Amino acid sequence: MNLLGKLDWNAIPLHEPIIMGATAFMVLVVLVVLGFVTAKGAWLYLWREWLTSVDHKRIGAMYCILALVMMLRGFSDAIMIRAQQALAAGGAEGYLPPEHFNQIFSAHGTIMILFMAMPFVVGLMNFAVPLQLGVRDVAFPTLNSVSFWLTASGALLINVSLAVGEFSKATWWGYPPLSELQYSPGVGVDYYLWSLQISGIGTLLAGINFVTTILKMRAPGMSYMRMPVFCWTALAANLLIVAAFPVLTATLAMLALDRYLGFHFFTLEGQGNQMLYSNLFWVWGHPEVYILILPAFGVFSEVMATFSGKPLFGYRSMVAATMAICILSFLVWLHHFFTMGASANVNGFFGVMSMIIALPTGAKVFNWLFTMYGGRVRFSVPVLWSIGFMVTFVIGGMTGVLMAVPPADFQLHNSVFLVAHFHNVAIGGVVFGVMAGYNYWFPKAFGFELDERWGKASFWCWFVGFYIAFMPLYLLGLMGMTRRMQHYDNLSWQPWLIVAAFGTAIILVGVVCQVVQLVVSIRNREKLRDVTGDPWNGRTLEWATASPPPAWNFAFQPKVAGLDAFWNSKSRAQATKDEPTQTRKYEPVEMPKNSATGFVTAFFAVVIGFALIWHIWWLASVGVFGAFMTLLAFSFRRHSEIEVPAEQIARFERAHQAGVAA
Repeated sequence: MNLLGKLDWNAIPLHEPIIMGATAFMVLVVLVVLGFVTAKGAWLYLWREWLTSVDHKRIGAMYCILALVMMLRGFSDAIMIRAQQALAAGGAEGYLPPEHFNQIFSAHGTIMILFMAMPFVVGLMNFAVPLQLGVRDVAFPTLNSVSFWLTASGALLINVSLAVGEFSKATWWGYPPLSELQYSPGVGVDYYLWSLQISGIGTLLAGINFVTTILKMRAPGMSYMRMPVFCWTALAANLLIVAAFPVLTATLAMLALDRYLGFHFFTLEGQGNQMLYSNLFWVWGHPEVYILILPAFGVFSEVMATFSGKPLFGYRSMVAATMAICILSFLVWLHHFFTMGASANVNGFFGVMSMIIALPTGAKVFNWLFTMYGGRVRFSVPVLWSIGFMVTFVIGGMTGVLMAVPPADFQLHNSVFLVAHFHNVAIGGVVFGVMAGYNYWFPKAFGFELDERWGKASFWCWFVGFYIAFMPLYLLGLMGMTRRMQHYDNLSWQPWLIVAAFGTAIILVGVVCQVVQLVVSIRNREKLRDVTGDPWNGRTLEWATASPPPAWNFAFQPKVAGLDAFWNSKSRAQATKDEPTQTRKYEPVEMPKNSATGFVTAFFAVVIGFALIWHIWWLASVGVFGAFMTLLAFSFRRHSEIEVPAEQIARFERAHQAGVAA
């Protein structure tokens, strides 16, 4: 019996210089970070304040940091794809062998959707939603920590596949029969399965947590129709998570049973049904698109109202449109396989539903435009991302309506026209949305603003680069170029692919500008310091606290009397000269105690995932036992909360008021 299962020295791709170079760079970066933390003597601080924190704000920040790191990894794959396709025409083979190219485009889609976009939107929700609701934390703080660390575990397994073994070559959706053992006998699909299973469980737990928080924990007076629109979009997105992610978990479990135990859910030889996988995957996959875009819609709503200096136009229609999208998103999944033999009636129904779902989205765009109309719009960085979104997303939406027509889809399906459409809505919607939210809430999270000059440079590079990178793909799709081509013989395609590669290089400059923006902002943080807690003259409750907010968020429970609660309280204070905060009587606050449960559970999750990938059964058993004992220890904890003394709260509030007055 081999104690290491299928794992041996051949698992390390020493014959692949590109892979080994990327691995060496990744290891070097990790060593530099570890060395820096050690040199600063910051390990104890990191453990106490971050790694074991159950504070929703810290967890939200860690989600966003993870997303930014994974964006760099996923974008490096995009650069390699574009460079390969620009070079590999006619007699030229490019620089990537077919096997490596297949891994790269599979990893790119998986990382960008599930390990960049998902953590980013969940991170923004984690940070902002409890503050906007006027509460001190989410419903289940320790579960929130577990959710994050399980997501990080899945991301770690994805990156381990770069150095040990391989990643899936079966695309990011893993269709059988390509993902079955007969056609993918290596460990690539197994890395895909277990990284998604582990992170998917974390996301499902986060969805349950947010739905409970929004429905059951709101400040006094905050009825549903007084919640900020971002909270509504977060509610809709998390309802979709709770409904859709169990479907993904079951689907991947069935594929794992096919691969590990010889089941035949999706194998034709065993009377299985490959279309069952497509149906189940897209029952999750299309709501997943709206899980990502709905919180971005919420960000744009907050940004437009704040920087226009007026209430959001059509609040009730915004709420109605949000919940309509939430419901309709479960009625459109079959448009992903119009060409696979469904009847005309079935295709017609899903085509009509795919067009109808554009209506509530269009209503939102008009509401944002009407919010700007008549307002004193300040063209700060979050506003630029929001306006860029409206232009880009509308174009992507129109191409989506075109592809919702089954006869048109028959011509365009599996072409790079679809690649252009998806990136049109994913970058123009989700990426632009999270970048608007990142710039908008950064000063609230860290106490200083991001540099405007570098932020604007980043936006314009992303905006211009996107159009140069993806508009040529629409033309190439109409010319007949299919997706995932490692090499092509039609030389008339190459000039357009060179233009697309140039556009990707411009986006790369935008990414570099974002890194520079962060570095410059940290260096100049005293000059960019926000002492008021309200740098944008905000309208919602998160701006009522200091920047960064204390662990307890609010010294006193806010009382809400209408929409835009903080804006109204500022107006009343100016009109009536309310009693100063420092004269109030402070009381102690009970806060959840830090817990290592999430971090330790994630460690054992990585052990379990790695062991199952490589068939190291004894190690998988150790991981399961360790995870069980960790949860058992948490269940029998004696002290789950700590008390923050009233004097500490009073001292913090007096210092904040003094800073505001100065």
